Amino acid sequence: MQTFVPEELEDDILTDLMEEINELYEASEQTLIKLELRPADNELQRSLFRSIHTIKGDLGLVNFGPMIPLLQHVEDLLDYLRKGEVNYTSTMSDLVLLTMDRVKHFVQEVMSKGIASYDDSLHTKLVTAISRVLPSNQHEHDQLLTDAVLLLNPESGNASAHKHSLSGAPDAPPATLANTGIPKGLSAEQHMDMLFFREMMKTIEHRSNYWGGRGDRIAKLALYINHLAGKPINDDQLAVACYVHDFGMAFMPLHILNKTESYTDNEFNLMRSHVYKSARLLEHLDQWDHARKIVMQHHERPDGSGYPLGIKEHDICAGARLLAILDTYDALTQPRAHNKTAPMSKKEAVIHMNRNAKGQFSAEWMRHFNHGMTILLTKQAS
Repeated sequence: MQTFVPEELEDDILTDLMEEINELYEASEQTLIKLELRPADNELQRSLFRSIHTIKGDLGLVNFGPMIPLLQHVEDLLDYLRKGEVNYTSTMSDLVLLTMDRVKHFVQEVMSKGIASYDDSLHTKLVTAISRVLPSNQHEHDQLLTDAVLLLNPESGNASAHKHSLSGAPDAPPATLANTGIPKGLSAEQHMDMLFFREMMKTIEHRSNYWGGRGDRIAKLALYINHLAGKPINDDQLAVACYVHDFGMAFMPLHILNKTESYTDNEFNLMRSHVYKSARLLEHLDQWDHARKIVMQHHERPDGSGYPLGIKEHDICAGARLLAILDTYDALTQPRAHNKTAPMSKKEAVIHMNRNAKGQFSAEWMRHFNHGMTILLTKQAS
């Protein structure tokens, strides 16, 4: 490992740099989702190229040299794409996002420690791998891109092997959270619906000061834990439910949404009505009928003390039992208007939930949740 020591920079410059990288990452994420549906859309291709080009330029201005060659070769690849000389693939999407993840981590390390470590040997191998993707060898692109992705994330190898297996065995559990809560392999119509629900959720998140990123956080974690459990819940229905389950909250008065004191009984009953409002949005979309059921039941409890129907464990669908856990986990780890204490750390929230799980959460799904969080928290600490 090598150590990068930057020139002395004002904190404002680094903060602005990190903000722009985050904005461009989110924009690129959206672009890549749309490219899955419209892989030949040249405007989307050019937008992706501009994002990488801008990040590379920004890092050049502050002389963050170790990241420049990698970004340059990704930019070259996207230049081929926007010129129609290579075709877009999902593996290309993985390469772009993993590269941006590496850049974000590098800049964050400089911001927090004043220095950053990097593997120059790995970067050389990455540059070599990416440079092999040329217009003249289209038939080799999938393998070449996969080789580059495996250098960035070796743990993706097992999942890839399962994905391409003809044995019929289920996919391997994911090593990390996905980049979004949108499942792969959707039909064109499902993909359009999913994008619509996700974009609606992002708009609704602006309604409160405390909701930013909530839809994606919950959907990504739900798909992760569902995969660890062997995918007993349909991914597509689960993802839609995660994005839609709190839509009804957006139609509550702002003074209630942002209230810092405890709710009155009338206010609490009004807040509880959001499950009906959210579920009704799906009632005419037959293809998302199970998602509607998950939304309707996600505040039910195994001991029957939940709402709106007071049904018990085995009458609550699996998706709702999982969503109830993740909805609570997100509430504990994020700022909330009516919670005067600081948000819990992820580890504190998991411990707290296990102490209070009896009757409130499904024991079966708490086991899967604990398994998933153990993996994620261990990886985070390593």
